[in-house]
Formats: sequence, structure tokens, C-alpha cells
Amino acid sequence: MRIAYFINQYPKVSHSFIRREILALERLGVQVQRLALRGWDAEVQDADDASEKLKTRYVLQGGLRALIAPTWHALRHQPRRFLQALCLALGMGRRADRAWPYHVIYLAEACQLLQWLQASGASHVHAHFGTNSAEVVMLANALGGPAYSFTVHGPEEFDKPQFLHLGEKARRAAFVAAVSAYGRSQLYRWVAHEHWPRIKVVHCGLEQAFHAVPAVAVPAAPRLVCVGRLCEQKGQLLLLEAARRLAAEATAFELVLAGDGEMRGEIERLIDRYGLQRHVRVTGWISSAQVREEILAARALVLPSFAEGLPVVIMEAMALRRPVITTYVAGIPELVRPGENGWLVPAGDVEQLTEAMADCLAQPVQNLQRMGDAAYHRVLQRHDIDTEAARLAGYFKADA
Repeated sequence: MRIAYFINQYPKVSHSFIRREILALERLGVQVQRLALRGWDAEVQDADDASEKLKTRYVLQGGLRALIAPTWHALRHQPRRFLQALCLALGMGRRADRAWPYHVIYLAEACQLLQWLQASGASHVHAHFGTNSAEVVMLANALGGPAYSFTVHGPEEFDKPQFLHLGEKARRAAFVAAVSAYGRSQLYRWVAHEHWPRIKVVHCGLEQAFHAVPAVAVPAAPRLVCVGRLCEQKGQLLLLEAARRLAAEATAFELVLAGDGEMRGEIERLIDRYGLQRHVRVTGWISSAQVREEILAARALVLPSFAEGLPVVIMEAMALRRPVITTYVAGIPELVRPGENGWLVPAGDVEQLTEAMADCLAQPVQNLQRMGDAAYHRVLQRHDIDTEAARLAGYFKADA
């Protein structure tokens, strides 16, 4: 079976879960064609991502002018299909998060995608995220291309489902994968009951590099780590408020913010304003191997997110036998169990976040190790990449 994956940007440091999924499918004998809009010029620190870049074809690498020829080819050879696809694209531009010219460009991108899919003989194309990548594969299908599916992660798709026309994309798809039961429930809201059987749950999975490493004891050092893009939805500003309270109480701790993003400047200014330079360290972007090192050097992962789907970094920390301090948001409570493998606090509640961090820092190492072991068994039970890839491959085959 030969399928294609279509992603907005690939490879990308925050999308390692897509790479894991592709490689797991290939271990099952599925031939996977990698296609993306952009990413050919992105810097990657991971050797596996560098290898994936060489295997990927990029729709926009030649600029918008390079899309004229495939668009003219589609119009000339299948004018009826092209006009139907154009009407669909213009319809997607009504009451949308982007104006109609963007959707015409998506149609041109779909024309290029269609040529590559037909040349490779792909029988199915799968996209990640219900945003523009899902629209491009839908338009390629309308032009006469293969059936498509896509994975919805959240929170972006759930923030503006009507403006993304998420229901239309789902209705036309062979199936839609949600990464959690919560995600599935949100998709149910935007499609008719008759389409519910098409909505599947396929968890993001972990590769053996995380769960097959030798166990590393929880350190005695009072260190916590937050891994993620420095942005509003991850809640790092609230985390600094909690850190200020811990420092005011003379609690010994170190907090590592592993990642980079649009809010780094604001975060660093707040660290200076609160006098937290001795307590808080910002790493910037780091490789997957460095992420593992930072997690293993900490007592727990702390992720006070305001909006999520189901964060892969939580799975990674649990696979490394570290408990998690996080929030009652989206699919997170499906994985993290309070008192057993971590702490759950209401999103935006700085008091309870501070209490959970203080409790973690005060726990004997043996207690944290027991919680970490429970976390390890819980995540392996639910998020093994080979198990999840086999489930996804089954859906691809059912559509063939």
C-alpha cells in the first residue's frame, strides 16, 4: 500500500510525533510519500529530521509562480472538476479565518499536489491538523485525487471550527482521526450523527528512544522542567507567577523553560522583574535528545496549559518515568491521574499551581519514583507508536 502524508511544514521541531508516525507505518510495510507546503529552508537540530527533509517534496519551494503550470493543466484537462473545486474553495472562503484569495491559492497548491500524487500512485493522502493542510487535500480530492483523511489535534481547530469549516472537511473525508476522546467529542459537534463512525481515535505514539531507555532515578535536586513553545496557550506566564510565590516563601527550586517562541522576550523581562534569575533558566530550542536530558534531570514536568489537544511532551515525560504537573484541559485528564502519576490543577489557578509545585518539591524521592513508574506503565499502555500506527494503517486499508 502506498499513501502520502501532507503537512503544512515538515520537518519541524514541535512535530516529531508526525515523523514517528510515518516511520512506524513504514516499519509495517506501508510506503509513505512525504509532501509539505514549506520547510525546505528550516533549520533542524535533530539528525532524524535532517533525514526526513531530504525525503520531502515541497509545494511552495518554487514560489507561487511555479503553481501556474499545474493549475492550468488541471483546468485544461478536467475543466468540470476544476470549476467544482473552485466553487468549493470559494465556499471555504466565506466566513473564514482567511479571505477568499487564500483559498484560491490553496486550490493552486492542490493542483500541484494532485500531479505528485498521481505520479506516485498514492491510493490515499493523510494530513495533520484540520487547518489549511486539510483543505488542500480536500481540494485535491475534489480535483479527482485519492481519498483523504486528517488528524485533528487541537486546540486551534477547536478555537475556530466554523471559520476553518471543520465540519465540511470532515464530511468529505474517508475518516478523521482525533488524538483523544475529548477531541473526538468536539468533532462530533460539527458533523451529523450519520458521520460519527468516520471519527476515530488514534493516539500520538512514542518511539522506543523514550520508553526503552534505562530507568534513571528521580533526582534529589529541586528542579522542575516545562517543555514547550513559549506562547500564551502553554501558560508560562502563570508559571512565573507561581515561581515568584515559591521564591517569596524561600522554597529551594530551579525551573527550566525548555523551548523558544514568540513570548520569549516577555518571559525574560518578567524573570528580570520578579528577580527570578537564580531560579529560572530558558534554554531556547533544543533537540529531542536534549529534551530527554532536561526531563531526566528534573523531578517532574510542569505544563500549566490554558488550551491543548493532548501534549506529546506529557507522554514523553511519563515514558521517562517522571510525574507531571498539568491542568484539567482537553484530553490531558485521559492520561494523567491525580495522586497516581501526577497533579492536575484548574487552568489559570495560580494558587493551586503553586501548591502542586511545592508539594512535588517537598515529596521524598521514593514517592516521586513510584509516581514515575506508574506514569511509565500508563503511557505505554495507551501511546505505543507501533500500536497506534497499526490502527491507522488499518483505517487506510479499509478505505483502499
